[in-house]
Amino acid sequence: MPTSDAQRKAAELQRQLATLTGHNKVTVKPYGKHLLIQMQRDDTIDTVARLTEVGRNIYTCAFRSHTGRWEPLPGTGELAETTDLVVSLLAPYLDPDS
Repeated sequence: MPTSDAQRKAAELQRQLATLTGHNKVTVKPYGKHLLIQMQRDDTIDTVARLTEVGRNIYTCAFRSHTGRWEPLPGTGELAETTDLVVSLLAPYLDPDS
């Protein structure tokens, strides 16, 4: 079961993603030290990316490729910075109409 801190950070990330993408189809699921970014499409949920806490409020990010492997994305930073990076790099994957 995720800690209350992980749940709080997941909720914060989900709010930031909703603001940056302009929709509420992106959800965030805490999973250990990771925050999984998921897109709701029809009846399925696709895990698109993850943020991993590597220090106190410092995150790296990775993209889930079509093979299911995690591919690192450039950049490390605080939650807001990393969220901006993920949204700018993965905008097509976070578009509810694609």
